Amino acid sequence: MTVAELYIPPKPLSLWSVVALARVLWKGDGNLLELLPAAAYRFDIGNLGYSRRSTVLFNDPDAVREIMRDADGVFPKSDLMVSALEHLIGDSIFVTDGERWKRQRAMIDPAFSHMRISHAFGAMKAAVDDHISTLQERAASGETFSLDLAMSHLTADIICRTVFSTPLQTGVAVDIFEDFNLFERSAVQVDVLRLIFKPAWSDVPQPPEVLAACERIRRHLGTLVDSHLEHPASFDDIATTVIAATDQQTGERFTREELIDQLGVFFLAGHETTASALTWAFYMLADRPHWLDRLRAEVSSVVGDAPLTFEHTRQLPLIKAFFKETLRLYPPITFMPRVALREATVAGRRLRKGALVMIAPWTLQRHSKWWPDPHAFKPERFLPEQEKTVAQGAYIPFGQGPHTCVGAGFAQTESVLILAELARRFDWILTPGQTVRPAARMTTRPVEQVTLHVRPQGSQG
Repeated sequence: MTVAELYIPPKPLSLWSVVALARVLWKGDGNLLELLPAAAYRFDIGNLGYSRRSTVLFNDPDAVREIMRDADGVFPKSDLMVSALEHLIGDSIFVTDGERWKRQRAMIDPAFSHMRISHAFGAMKAAVDDHISTLQERAASGETFSLDLAMSHLTADIICRTVFSTPLQTGVAVDIFEDFNLFERSAVQVDVLRLIFKPAWSDVPQPPEVLAACERIRRHLGTLVDSHLEHPASFDDIATTVIAATDQQTGERFTREELIDQLGVFFLAGHETTASALTWAFYMLADRPHWLDRLRAEVSSVVGDAPLTFEHTRQLPLIKAFFKETLRLYPPITFMPRVALREATVAGRRLRKGALVMIAPWTLQRHSKWWPDPHAFKPERFLPEQEKTVAQGAYIPFGQGPHTCVGAGFAQTESVLILAELARRFDWILTPGQTVRPAARMTTRPVEQVTLHVRPQGSQG
């Protein structure tokens, strides 16, 4: 394949640092992807602009591993990230560090092991089947719809069914979904001017509508938790296993508030991150239909016309590779910021107290040192034989080391199922004239929602 034939899906322009900063400030949307200079895709360690607190980006896999392992407790999760999420998910596993994090992780890991993915697969499949019915209705009517919202709705339905045994169509689940959407769009993670001029650990005020949405979400989650606490024998789902989890040292269980924190993380991370990746996956399938043909051919050869089973999801290497390459180019968590609690040195770079230590899957997974044709979409990189050549530590869409996402296996199985089922049944046709560009929000999303329509596979028109 020649350079001219490479498919380069949407990415931000890479400009000089000063020009990039001026562009972000002028647009006012706080899209940090457009703040990244061209050098961020080439250097191992470098400053991201100049600010009162100092922001240092690490693209060296060994340094990234050291920071994320954080053996000495120097690099907790960034105060900026905690400020954005604390009103929604409290002191949950997603924002805590140290001994509190270790306790929570030790309690949750066995719960997820007990709640085997194969056990949850039936609920996943039921949600996908319902979504297929919705898409069939849209295909019959020719309706144009938002790909972003469709993927968010589908993955939220899967999470509702697997975590709480509740389809999304119920009133409480729909309210939670809508408020999560509001939270994702409006929560302040990084204000560029505040980042430049304010010191570390400054308060980051959230808009009133975000605080109200967080309060409603937690109230609804509490209702779902209470239903499980009052009738534990009536459920066999992820919430049940987390409720039953115990601290190995004390024998204590999570309190009601802690359950709301942890299950809120499952809902936020479990539907929003997967929806982000699937939005980009189906955008690229619509933008490059020959990939749709290739995925469809693999499903046909493995599954035929039979219902797709859990075992089938393990037998689709091209679809797995397609999803992994989507995660490489569009990691759902764009940045994994840490903050230096004291002066420290990593890979020869001195960091002052309060420095923002930036781990960015976005740049690490597009880095010219670790990836040939780094911005090109080439799923073949992740076919079984070629995947062995991927630089160790240069691919971290689910985090790394002890902080690897507890739901990684769940997300991969769910995504392979969705890609396989929807690819074999529908053609995806983009609305003409759209300009698609990525933004770093709560997850990596298109700046404007992608719109398209579907038609039954093989039909004309």
